[in-house]
Amino acid sequence: MHLTLRQLTVFESVARHMNFSRAAEEMHLSQPAASMQVKQLEENIGLPLFEQLGKKIFLTEAGQELLHYARSIKQQVEEAQTALEELKGLHRGTLHLTMASTANYFAPQLLAAFHEKYPDAKVQLDVTNRSGLIEAVRNNATDMAIMGRPPAGQGLVGMPFMNNPLVIIAPPAHPLAGRKMIKLQELAQEPFIVRESDSGTRIAAERFFAEHGIQLITGMEMNRSEAIKQAVMAELGLGIVSLHTIDMELALKRLVVLKVEDFPIMRQWHIVYRQGKRFSAIPKAFMEFVKAHAEELTPTPEV
Repeated sequence: MHLTLRQLTVFESVARHMNFSRAAEEMHLSQPAASMQVKQLEENIGLPLFEQLGKKIFLTEAGQELLHYARSIKQQVEEAQTALEELKGLHRGTLHLTMASTANYFAPQLLAAFHEKYPDAKVQLDVTNRSGLIEAVRNNATDMAIMGRPPAGQGLVGMPFMNNPLVIIAPPAHPLAGRKMIKLQELAQEPFIVRESDSGTRIAAERFFAEHGIQLITGMEMNRSEAIKQAVMAELGLGIVSLHTIDMELALKRLVVLKVEDFPIMRQWHIVYRQGKRFSAIPKAFMEFVKAHAEELTPTPEV
C-alpha cells in the first residue's frame, strides 16, 4: 500500500469540511484535482473512504479510521515544520487565529497593533461560535482561539489575558433604566434575549442566576451579540452581553446598562490552545504580545 502525504492532506481537508469544493479551495486545487487525490488514495487502500447520500457525503468506516491517522500525521508534520522554523529564528510566518464572534469587537485592535510590530506576519482569521472554537482547537485546525473559559477535561489550555465583564442591557425607556440599584429578584419576571445554549455567555448567566435561586426567563434565543442588541433596542426583552460589545450603543444612548446587585458577572478572555501544541515564532509572539498589551489597547468601556 503506497500512500502520499499529499493524498492524506487532501483527504483530511475533505473530511473536515465534508465538501470537496471547500477542501479544494483550502488546498489551492481545482475540485477535479482534489477528487482525483482522494480517488487515488481509495485505490491504494482498496476501500471507499466516502459515500454519497443525496447531495451530502459521509465518511465510511474505513474513512473514519484513516482520518484519525491522517490528523496525527498532519500534526507531526506541522510540529516538524515548527521546530525547523524555530531553529531558523524567523521573524515572519503565519498566525491562524480563531475567535468567538464577541471578541470581534476588540480583537481587530490587537491585530492591528501586532501587525505594526510584526509587519511581515500573515494572519488567517476565522470567527465562529463556542462549539466551533473548541472543535477547531481540538482538531488542531487553528493555532489558538480567543474565547471565554475553555471547557475542562478536553485537552485544552487557557491563558487569561483580559477581564470580560458581563452586564445586563436594556432600552433607555425601560422602567428599570436609571435606577441606582436593582435587586436581582426584580428581574425574576423579566424576559431575556439570550445566546445559544452552548454559548459561554449563556452558560455563565444561567449559572449565576441559579446560584442566586432565580430561574432565567428566556424569551428569545439568538446566536450573535449583535442580534441580541438589536432585539433589546426593539424592546423585546433584556440582554446579557459582554461590556466590550456595547461601546458604540452606550455612546449613542441606544442602550443602557442596568445597575443590578452583584453585577457585572466578571469573566475573563482566554487564549486557548491544544495541550502540547508547539508554536512557531509568530503565534508565540502573538501570545506574548496579547498578554502584555491587551488591557491597554482595548480598555473596558465605562458605564
